[in-house]
Amino acid sequence: MKPVYHYATVLKAIEQLREKGFTEDFNLHENCLVCNTDKFQVDDFEISHIYYYEGDSNPGDEATVYGIESKSGIKGILVTGDEQDTDPMSKSIIDKLLVSRNKRD
Repeated sequence: MKPVYHYATVLKAIEQLREKGFTEDFNLHENCLVCNTDKFQVDDFEISHIYYYEGDSNPGDEATVYGIESKSGIKGILVTGDEQDTDPMSKSIIDKLLVSRNKRD
């Protein structure tokens, strides 16, 4: 089971992951994750840390912070908002993220 952390804010979760060596920034792009000039397909990375934050007053304020480790050794962070509003091209990546997030419970 992946560690799930409960910090007061998304910023605090990011700071803690940075202290654990997750220094790169991942971004979602056309059915892959991108970090600098590298692209990672769904099988090229593992999600090792998850932090899920729900806004107090607005469900649209939700965010998930993922600590991601690529098979090539890159450790970084991906922050997502509401995954339902994501580009359909990213479906396999979003599915992997959601399955990992839902397993935390």
